[in-house]
Amino acid sequence: MPEPLLEIDGLTKRFGGVVASDDIVLAVPAGELHAIIGPNGAGKTTLIGQLTGEIAPDAGHVRFAGHDITALPAYQRTMLGLARSFQITSLFLDFTALDNVALAVQAHAGHSFRFWRDARRESELREPARAALARVGLGQRADVIVANLSHGEHRQLEIAMALATGPRMLLLDEPMAGMGPEESVRMVATLRELKQELTILLVEHDMEAVFALADRITVLVYGRVIASGAPDAIRANADVRQAYLGEQEAVTDG
Repeated sequence: MPEPLLEIDGLTKRFGGVVASDDIVLAVPAGELHAIIGPNGAGKTTLIGQLTGEIAPDAGHVRFAGHDITALPAYQRTMLGLARSFQITSLFLDFTALDNVALAVQAHAGHSFRFWRDARRESELREPARAALARVGLGQRADVIVANLSHGEHRQLEIAMALATGPRMLLLDEPMAGMGPEESVRMVATLRELKQELTILLVEHDMEAVFALADRITVLVYGRVIASGAPDAIRANADVRQAYLGEQEAVTDG
């Protein structure tokens, strides 16, 4: 296996009597799309929060690109090239799609403008923002007010905002949540393109999408890793079938 871009060693997090992360060990090499799956309450979003610095672990270490980032704040992790999307979108609905991505460019670059009106005229913000929108298939929707975009387009926009920070790795938390079939197909196509360029850690409930995209899959149950490996190995794993996949096996066989 190539040198890991992301290494998780013994990551543990408790909330009272609930163990949300139970001694998690995981390595994700550069260029891999690694999916994290598990039933509700398995600790997937808690794990993402610890990787981004929003949740402090009780024990264990996180290394990214050769740096121990366990104690780093979220913004410093972003500067190293770690970017995330959220399970619930957080967008400026009254701004255009381009405005939203330009804000992400501005925040990452550390620019200071006295007025947002000035920022709208800055090519150093607008050009990379347009490029990020094009990468997720929203190039023709740049000037649309976000409130007028569909739910699926909101999800694409959030990924564009993450891309605008110039990441080495994307952490995607349920990017297909709430999508209809056509929107899910478009998102899978987008992620398939992005995985050619970036390392991706994907938390997702859509098993058809997971098995179509993932190079490797890790399964969490009650905060503990019960299996990790190639999609075919996960599909055939009896513990995974019993704990999570169950009747969804027929879906993943396709």
